[in-house]
Amino acid sequence: MTPSQLRAYSATVRLGSVKAAAADLAVTEAAVSMHIAHLRKELGDRLFTRTAHGLAFTPGGLRLASRATEMLGLQDRTILEVRRAGSGRRLLRVAASSLFAEHAAPGLIELFAQRAADLDVELSVHDPERFAVLLVNRAVDVAVGPRPATLDDTMSCTPFLNYQVIAVVGPDHPLAAGGVGVAELRGQTWLLGPSAVGRTGLVPSVLRRLSVPEHNQRIFQSHAAALDEAKRGKGIALAVAFAVAKDLSDGHLRRLDGPHLPVRGSWNLLSLHDREAPPVAAELRRFVTTPRATQAMLRGTGVTAGRFRPAIHVTLWS
Repeated sequence: MTPSQLRAYSATVRLGSVKAAAADLAVTEAAVSMHIAHLRKELGDRLFTRTAHGLAFTPGGLRLASRATEMLGLQDRTILEVRRAGSGRRLLRVAASSLFAEHAAPGLIELFAQRAADLDVELSVHDPERFAVLLVNRAVDVAVGPRPATLDDTMSCTPFLNYQVIAVVGPDHPLAAGGVGVAELRGQTWLLGPSAVGRTGLVPSVLRRLSVPEHNQRIFQSHAAALDEAKRGKGIALAVAFAVAKDLSDGHLRRLDGPHLPVRGSWNLLSLHDREAPPVAAELRRFVTTPRATQAMLRGTGVTAGRFRPAIHVTLWS
């Protein structure tokens, strides 16, 4: 089987039809059908049949679908590594939860990149529920965020930093004077960063425990933007405690203690086992638990533009 055949099959699975796959790959429908025919002949499996409701996949077809994505991801990673090796540079691709990416990743990347002059780091933000798929498909080398509910046997999970999420308001907010109950919290406007989107992590869990209605939730493009609104007395924000320590001590924010608050969690580094992961992923896994790395995450100032290669991912929701 060839990469072209696997790419045609993977696109057909993802888009649900040969016609859509052909348009996505900018080839003819006949070309996609030919690639799939070769796979059927080589593997001795029909892979899928057409029904009135779309494509119906055989058990073998479903297995090939997952393997095709994994093999194509491995091919892309190999091409990238060979090109990087030819230019004398290495690349570490890090997937992170939005909370970690905004508050702790800059300091970690800064210090880790300083250890090797030939290393670039690419950081992209993803829903933690997709971490396992990204790693298995070799789309990223490591993933950092909350510990998954279930851990695949092919992966290792290294906890490295405990943190606390607290609720804060501006000094002029009506609730700044004292403790509050569940009903009062539930009825307030909540100013939230991107980590509130989805179901995994501390921020969504707080909102679920308090049963905060969706119409009381305001999502901002960053956690910093949500905190700025909280300082103006516009509502309650959820923040990582070490990230707002100075604002609390300066009186720009006030901490709220109440039911289900504060909450504690930990950030974890996920990667494939050493035999499957690139060596630089194992280097980061060892480094991230050191005291120097912890201090860098708590106090980091960010990496210089010449050392950081951000990947751009756009999410649209209505």
